Amino acid sequence: KPVSRKYLRKEEIIALIEVESEIDRIQRVRDVFLFCCFTGLSFSDVKALHMDHIYQDSDGTWWLNSERKKTKNNFLIVLLPQALVILGKYRQHPLRENEGLALPVLSNQNYNLYLKELADAAGINKKLTTHMARHTFATTITLESGVSMDVVSKLLGHTSIKSTRIYAKMLPSRIGREMSQINNLDYQIK
Repeated sequence: KPVSRKYLRKEEIIALIEVESEIDRIQRVRDVFLFCCFTGLSFSDVKALHMDHIYQDSDGTWWLNSERKKTKNNFLIVLLPQALVILGKYRQHPLRENEGLALPVLSNQNYNLYLKELADAAGINKKLTTHMARHTFATTITLESGVSMDVVSKLLGHTSIKSTRIYAKMLPSRIGREMSQINNLDYQIK
């Protein structure tokens, strides 16, 4: 029986972006969660992310190249501007300076605990999980923006498009946009 996977809609992502907190742990959890929304990384992958996994090519495009902790599958992701802004915020964080870690990720237990506070602060009535961020990347950030299912599969580090279809949901708005491209077919019915 298919399970309905949860993801955030654009309005909910914006609500998270707008959360400003004086509490450092909430701000860090928000940034890590949003980074996962804009990269598709899982918790274990973002926790293990080092700056040597990130590089800029000769065209000026920033890339993240690493291996999934769970499957050992390689993935290559173009870093979106939102992800680069988050990385920039932690440029001088001690974990980056001392250990080369890209982001200051809390323990899984604390991270999940603070995600609840974050959802409350953003007015989101869903249980936030890192996996939800991965589904959000697949559905709202990429597929809904016109990225093909094949490319989404590569970005997520999947070897099978069948796995990707669990993550990325084709929303009615995408179906409508794509079908509107063929509204003016050159067939005359009399």
